[in-house]
Formats: sequence, structure tokens, C-alpha cells
Amino acid sequence: MGRKEAGVLIGLLQDGELLSMPFSRPLPTVGPRCHELRVRDESHEWRIVYRIDPTQIIVAHHFAKKGKSMQQREFVKAKKILAMFDIANS
Repeated sequence: MGRKEAGVLIGLLQDGELLSMPFSRPLPTVGPRCHELRVRDESHEWRIVYRIDPTQIIVAHHFAKKGKSMQQREFVKAKKILAMFDIANS
């Protein structure tokens, strides 16, 4: 169920839709144009960190939400992944 919902939401983003709560929220601490998708399945609350670039949607990281302090560590990981992506594609 969660995978299907995530696929539908990412498809909407690829079609140019801007999602808001409860499906997505901005993540300015990760970077400009960064957001998190919020997807639930029967056992977890999933977070998918993505960035909206002019020609693409970049899915940087995903994780099962387990607590606020853990979530902040995952956002730091996403920020590093996006920085590496930008270096590799500059």
C-alpha cells in the first residue's frame, strides 16, 4: 500500500503538481526546493526526501520515521546526498 501511494505521489510531482500537507511539506533545513513526502503503510510512517529542480524531481533519501532526533539525522544524510549529486552533475 505504501509503495503504491509513494509511486502515485511521485508521479503527480513529475506531472508538475505541487503537493502540500498532509502529503508533503517543505524542508528548508535540507535545502532550497526540498520537501518530504509523508506516506503511511500498515507498519511504518515513511518519509521520502526530494528536491524539485527545473527539469527533474530528485529523490534523495527515504526512511521509516521513528522519532524526531532520528528524523533530523536522516535530513542531514539527505542534505549530504544532494550535495554529492550537485557536485557530480556540475
